[in-house]
Amino acid sequence: MTTTDSIRGKVVVITGGARGIGLATAVALAKLGAKIAIGDIDEKTVKESGTDYDFDHYGRLDVTDQPSFTAFLDDVERELGPIDVLINNAGIMPTGRLVDESDQITRRILDINVYGVILGSKIALARMLERRHGHIINIASLAGETHIPGLATYNASKHAVLGFTDTLREEYRGTGVEFSSVLPTLTRTELGSGVAAPKGLPAAEPEDIAGAVVRLITKPKAKARVTRAAGAMSVFVNLLPQPVGDALGRSMGSAQTFLGDVDSEQRRAYEERIRND
Repeated sequence: MTTTDSIRGKVVVITGGARGIGLATAVALAKLGAKIAIGDIDEKTVKESGTDYDFDHYGRLDVTDQPSFTAFLDDVERELGPIDVLINNAGIMPTGRLVDESDQITRRILDINVYGVILGSKIALARMLERRHGHIINIASLAGETHIPGLATYNASKHAVLGFTDTLREEYRGTGVEFSSVLPTLTRTELGSGVAAPKGLPAAEPEDIAGAVVRLITKPKAKARVTRAAGAMSVFVNLLPQPVGDALGRSMGSAQTFLGDVDSEQRRAYEERIRND
């Protein structure tokens, strides 16, 4: 079976689908014949993206709100049919030292990056179990396998997503529902704006992550690391003694990537938008 054959006609829901990785994934899957539904907290942008790319369904979605998530999935299934794939992509990545992070931002990171993933998975899973078919793909991060200064809360959120997804895979083994995590490196999106990639590990493009999602839907597996080089480095560092791994990270500039090298003006603009969502 070709990639197109395995994806054509599938109903795919993507959270945080108005821009960045979510939008790139929606475009890639739509080209392969999937029925695409994108949701996003940014109502204006999700309407623009939905219209520009002629997606099958689009609208406002607050992943932290149970009635909003339920209503969105209800609308999708009423219009397009049973959901085959849920891609929990919505996420935020404020940077900086923990003591400088407001309680509002801390809670917002955990609400979106962790609770939003748990909530969406729970609602979609209940529907998929009845049909004994479905696939939940959670966009995590290579930050979920390591520790990066300047991303303490974000790291915590992505560690949580990986543990959550792996647990669901075992908890519902044999039910016909698949669970996967995608672990991108720093990606050229608004999420990572103003941040320079560590030495020797260039940032990924949103299309790279979209390609990984396509491959997961075609041939499900537990994890997909993007890029391959960054993924291999993450695995390698975790095999090293802690002091050696930490020193290697510092030598590549990881300590400054999300602290000293972040564009403060872009950071403030990004955090202001988060507060207004």
